[in-house]
Amino acid sequence: MNIQRHAGIGMTSQRTRNRLIERLRADGIQDEVVLAAMNAVPRHIFVDEALASRAYDDVSLPLGFGQTISQPYIVARMIEILRNGMQLNRVLEIGTGCGYQAAVLAGVADEVYSVERVQPLFERAKGYLKELQISNVALRYADGNLGLPEIAPFDGIIMAAAATHVPRALLEQLAEGGRMVLPLGAQEQYLCLIERTEQGLRETRLEPVKFVPLLMGKV
Repeated sequence: MNIQRHAGIGMTSQRTRNRLIERLRADGIQDEVVLAAMNAVPRHIFVDEALASRAYDDVSLPLGFGQTISQPYIVARMIEILRNGMQLNRVLEIGTGCGYQAAVLAGVADEVYSVERVQPLFERAKGYLKELQISNVALRYADGNLGLPEIAPFDGIIMAAAATHVPRALLEQLAEGGRMVLPLGAQEQYLCLIERTEQGLRETRLEPVKFVPLLMGKV
């Protein structure tokens, strides 16, 4: 493990990371478990070196292949909603991207399964997570629309791309009492929370967001 690379300097230092966490707290993120998990993950190693100085700005950044690393506030907000103050056991992430959100999820869940359809991103994320010695995340190169039925049920499902509708396969993989958080919509997107209760599925519409679209198949 390259300790110096992970610690960062200047705009990638722990002090800069701490300022991001304070900003997230000021913006309304209240779950200290989520904030601690984000503080533990060096976001700068997940972005292109040319963008490392912006790693702790509260913005999304390009990854290539038409994908982005999500804005830290959105990562924190979605995981806070997913957790709902409870310990997560088995979580499914749709859209690994560079692996940053999976690394944060590793700090709040016992087991994380993450699916990525773009092979170069899948390989890159695998390298970053190995470098950080994160052992409770399993990556899959697959079509996220299908989920991972062989590993289901999941008590948390989180999606990092916007769907026009909720994939039925994912609903079927949500455990009793489980929660799914995803962006929904085409032109206008919003965060959606789906909860599986004894009475059935309950859907709650949350704030507006902007994500890349959920696509089918592997590339």
